[in-house]
Amino acid sequence: MTVLPPTVEPRTDVLTRVERQRRRRRHRPTVGGVIVDVVLVVFGILMLSPLFWLIVQSFTEPEFAFADPPRWLPIPFTTQNFADVFEYMPFFQQFGNSLALALISTVGALFFSVLAAYAFARIDFRGSRVLLVVMLSALMVPGQLVIIPIFIMMRQLGLVDTLASLWLPALINVFQIFFLSQYFKTIPRELDEAARLDGAGHLWILFRMLIPLSAPAVAALAILGFEASWNGYFGPLIFLSSPENMTLPLGLVTLQNGFGAAPAVIVFAAITMVVVPLLAVFLAFQRQIVESVASTGLKG
Repeated sequence: MTVLPPTVEPRTDVLTRVERQRRRRRHRPTVGGVIVDVVLVVFGILMLSPLFWLIVQSFTEPEFAFADPPRWLPIPFTTQNFADVFEYMPFFQQFGNSLALALISTVGALFFSVLAAYAFARIDFRGSRVLLVVMLSALMVPGQLVIIPIFIMMRQLGLVDTLASLWLPALINVFQIFFLSQYFKTIPRELDEAARLDGAGHLWILFRMLIPLSAPAVAALAILGFEASWNGYFGPLIFLSSPENMTLPLGLVTLQNGFGAAPAVIVFAAITMVVVPLLAVFLAFQRQIVESVASTGLKG
């Protein structure tokens, strides 16, 4: 008869119980933590209050705008302000202009930026360092100083008062080139050599290997580029003059004090129509946006 050794009770339950108690103590609210939470909530309410007031005023009758004390509920409630927006401005046309400008600028700039960044990061050619330094020096020049030469060039090309005068200069983005080149340098070159042994070329390595590995950086640059093009005001103010060619930021200004001179509540309604879709997109993709920016900050 074989005598079996006494079985030893596994300690997984004990460890799990200890770990559970440790986590419970870790998540137990403290006085300092509660104070920090209260302060953050107060600051959050203060930061969101102007947006909430804007949305409330867009549903308010014109005679109750700028009431003293301010009203935080739309009483009486009306949606006529949103209907009147379309009488004062070609909203859908300007919305399409902003969307087209943002998409073309974002996609085009990223396309040329990844090509240039790959050249600086992966191809050894004479004068690359000098060329990169010259390009980086362009970041030190304010955009207002180069707007006049660009305007003269666009006028000679006959592109003034067209969207092309805005997205053509935006195709070359020095910051994106530098950022992506630095990100590509963090990826081991041994991967390139392994791919070349299998017969891969530069474009295959770039679009099938480096860009998937750099997805957080590319996503972060795409989000920032789209937001900058969508909210851009200075460029459209210089190059665009026809209402049907204007983008939404410029259209909102002309709605207030330009061609339409609309009441304030109609301006508030138009701003709400511009802001709410962006907020919806941000809330829908908030987790992906934060993760992409955070991972880019850690690796870049």
